[in-house]
Amino acid sequence: MRRLRLRGRRGGAPKPIGEARVEAAMFRRRALAGFALIALCLAGLGLRFSFLQVDEHARLSARSDANRILTRPLAPARGLIYDRNGVLLAENVAAFRLEVTAEQAGDVQDTVRRLGEFLPISDDDITRYNTLRKRKRSYEGVPLRLKLSEEEIARFSVARWAFPGVEVVPYLTRAYPLGAEFAHTVGYVGRIDENDLNRLDAGEYAGTTHVGKTGIERYYEPRLHGRVGYEKVEVNADHRPLRVLPDRVAPVPGDNLYLSIDARLQEAAEAAFAGRAGAAVALDPRNGEVLAMVSVPSFDPNLFVNGISGADYKALLDNDGKPLLNRLLRGTYTPGSTIKPFVGLAGLELGLRRPEDTVLSTGEFFIPGQSRAYRDDVRGGFGRVDLVQAIARSVNTYFYSVSLDMGIDRFSSYLSRFGFGQTTGIDLVGEGSGVLPSREWKRARFNQAWYPGETVIAGIGQGYWIVTPLQLGNAVATLAARGVPHTPHLLRAVQAASDDRPQVLPLAPDQASVIDRAANWQAVQRGMIEVVQAGTARAVGGDFPYPIAGKTGTAERYSRTDESWTSISASPIERHQVLFECFTPADDARIAVIVALEAGRSGASDAAPIARRILDTWLPGDQQRQRETLATSDGGGP
Repeated sequence: MRRLRLRGRRGGAPKPIGEARVEAAMFRRRALAGFALIALCLAGLGLRFSFLQVDEHARLSARSDANRILTRPLAPARGLIYDRNGVLLAENVAAFRLEVTAEQAGDVQDTVRRLGEFLPISDDDITRYNTLRKRKRSYEGVPLRLKLSEEEIARFSVARWAFPGVEVVPYLTRAYPLGAEFAHTVGYVGRIDENDLNRLDAGEYAGTTHVGKTGIERYYEPRLHGRVGYEKVEVNADHRPLRVLPDRVAPVPGDNLYLSIDARLQEAAEAAFAGRAGAAVALDPRNGEVLAMVSVPSFDPNLFVNGISGADYKALLDNDGKPLLNRLLRGTYTPGSTIKPFVGLAGLELGLRRPEDTVLSTGEFFIPGQSRAYRDDVRGGFGRVDLVQAIARSVNTYFYSVSLDMGIDRFSSYLSRFGFGQTTGIDLVGEGSGVLPSREWKRARFNQAWYPGETVIAGIGQGYWIVTPLQLGNAVATLAARGVPHTPHLLRAVQAASDDRPQVLPLAPDQASVIDRAANWQAVQRGMIEVVQAGTARAVGGDFPYPIAGKTGTAERYSRTDESWTSISASPIERHQVLFECFTPADDARIAVIVALEAGRSGASDAAPIARRILDTWLPGDQQRQRETLATSDGGGP
């Protein structure tokens, strides 16, 4: 058979027909494989495209927007603080600061030097500027001087043309219009530091520069701060703002707080001290509201708002009066005879004495089997005295005797009912707990046994006793309320941004009385009334329209060496800590006051007059409230 051959197009040798068919089939197979591979790649590309465009759309879109859109926090306006009558204690005021933008200013150091020729710029200002500049971008303004005066603004405006990149910028700053008067109560805000960052929620404080540091400002920081808002800003690749987008969440201002403090009473209390170091507190025994609380000397909290200067801070630290110490919460005072009403009540409640029982005061008291004498204040003693006379005349022998019979264990157990040896729970940070003498406390503190002589002197408020003025004031308020305790508190009402008026907070329900028998309370009350009417503080009662129940205390803390007294006072007749406690009206108390001075002659001559000034200031307002209550109860309306 003759084989057919094919001739190539260019005259090459013809190929056999069988080989051509093989090559054609191979081509078709390769073409199909190629098409299949292309189709597979197109399918994979389609699936990937679908995954990116559909499944991952939200995430990738957010990432894209994050490169283009910056979410900028909007700090809320801080809530205001008022006294119970609406007197402003802490506010936000408009101020002006000098900002320098490094990118536009050029040589920043030279700019700052030249600015110093027009405006006073301290080393503290420069240090703060350099610290803040490290956290900012070059195109962002950084504060150099805060709280410019009108004169300084005018002076800079004249030379504004010579300082590119330097602007006067308005802002809100915290201010305390009554200054030192409320420094230890309201406290102050300061710039957020590293310690604050560790305890604050970063999201909630985005955009916020200040936080409460002390006092009410710190304790109620969550209420005062408000809720942060946000706005979206379109930026370029360098994060420079281009425009603000309409998508915005407004910040919610903080709550306005109304305190139980009466600013008028507070002012009178501080003025009554006349600069003498000490503390005072006035409480409403019916509910625990703090009506006034002062610690003298004090300081100007406005110094701390935007960073206190090194010179000002050193002056406060070097001040012998220790103005930064809140004596009301952390002052350590020996209570002296102010403890005697509580010790006398303990003797009655524990069945060791009856109100009519008497003790012979000869001027000296001896523990059986011991030769050491514990003395009364009067040589020769007071003769036979019952509880009322013992409180009125402050007879040590009576309380030596009852304390020794009681023993330190029952002594400590009963007095702890009035809050001694523990914090009161007031809505402030940093309260001290004092010391209630006890066997356990001495063992833990000194690893020593307890001795009967220590029980004897504890009965007159000496020895290991330590109280804070607030702690003693809380105990007196509990006594005034016939043994019903209330936790001292400062917050009275809250006004949220959505409220038309302040909402008065509900009071905690009354607790059970710590006094078992009303007759025992009445005996102690009579003794305290006698203190003011005919006893150690008879000069205080005067013509006050309400009966006052009170007790003086004079605690000698320093010993004599070579006829000279080592004391915080230059005068040897003022070598004592002196105190006075009182409440009125004696039968239905509406105010309880404690005054403590670090140096004085006696509680009657130094502390009691301050308490009387406080009561005199409180009286007109109380009488007005009583008339309104009477008119309402008679149907006459308020």
